[in-house]
Amino acid sequence: MTAASVLVAALALLGPSLLSQADGSSLPAQAQVIDQKSFNVLNTTQPPSEFNADNIFVSPGHTEESLTKRPFHVYDKEFLNIIGKNPTLTRIAHSPKDPLYHEAVVWSKETEEVFFVQNAGAKNSSTGLHKSAIIEKISLADAAAVSNKSDAAGLVKVTAVPSSPMVVNPNGATNYRGQIILTGEGQGNNTPPALWVMNPQKPYNTTVLLNNYFGRQFNSLNDVSIHPKNKDVYFTDTIYGYVQDFRPAPGLQDQVYRLNPDTGAVTVVADRFDHPNGFTFSPDGKYAYVTDTGINYGFYGMNFTRAASIYRFDVKEDGTLDNRKVFAFVSPGAPDGIHCDSEGNVYAGCGDGIQVWNPSGKLLGKIYVGSTSANFNFAGKGRMVICAETDLYYVTVAAEGNFVESEM
Repeated sequence: MTAASVLVAALALLGPSLLSQADGSSLPAQAQVIDQKSFNVLNTTQPPSEFNADNIFVSPGHTEESLTKRPFHVYDKEFLNIIGKNPTLTRIAHSPKDPLYHEAVVWSKETEEVFFVQNAGAKNSSTGLHKSAIIEKISLADAAAVSNKSDAAGLVKVTAVPSSPMVVNPNGATNYRGQIILTGEGQGNNTPPALWVMNPQKPYNTTVLLNNYFGRQFNSLNDVSIHPKNKDVYFTDTIYGYVQDFRPAPGLQDQVYRLNPDTGAVTVVADRFDHPNGFTFSPDGKYAYVTDTGINYGFYGMNFTRAASIYRFDVKEDGTLDNRKVFAFVSPGAPDGIHCDSEGNVYAGCGDGIQVWNPSGKLLGKIYVGSTSANFNFAGKGRMVICAETDLYYVTVAAEGNFVESEM
């Protein structure tokens, strides 16, 4: 009996739902099928005080070790088209305590580098109020050179980027007119949150694009995206600077804003969130996706009854957002950074890594790292970089990122 037929036979023992999703000839070496029917009914379910959004669920027949060993988890056969025949996940950097690999993951096509930022407000880094988080970068060529390894920490150089003037407590980022636009969370009472534009090449010069709403300070700007058609800048504002003790009490409700960089007009496009966080558009610009991390109150802990959700909006012809609906509710943790691939599939950083849905909201699979990933991004076709706080990963898959000409 061949190895492929043995695998098919083993899958058959676990039920037809698995066979409908993958067969021995199509399942990559680093992938495994997760049969959702296997945990529809559990012999024991623990009370919320013991098992909640802080816990990673290990489904029957698996262990944490087995989930990590083959990190591409197939929940639906559509995921096989995304990961391709030979996906790889490589840890390329590690920081024992300081969460150096946090958010603002963005690819610079011109330099073939990926930029990202340190966690602002993290206790183990002492950033936030007295010291700003930093911007960092890696060479994609360096990462690709070690992609045949599962752990290449220390083999890829991580370089600090001396933005000038320094972007204060950066968090989110995207490509913008050949440069990079970053959200700054601000610092204390007198350094307001702002949108910064940075040159991705030396001398990494920066300018402030926006730092107020009719004279009022924002709370702590979080994420940013450019609409592929109208070219306007959409960004989220939330309370994390306050609940991580480096910003004053909020003076505005948490909202999503829109900036027309040509006229300077700033408008509110969505509210009624707990904590709006990540933001992205579908490739055609018809939909906007907003993550809500209301479950997480920073230093004040977790409220498991609040949002850990992705909301989808229709983007109208005039650029306004309408018809809000729940797209996904995430476990474990909460959805943070969010991006689409070129086919409109939706990816979000969650409490166990990257979770992936098709445009209808069906969970297709996970890129499992076993810990929280606040953000990640594609770097062109077939390459991804994942920030997981104290670990940085390089991924190869078949999917291509959603990059529009106006952003690059």
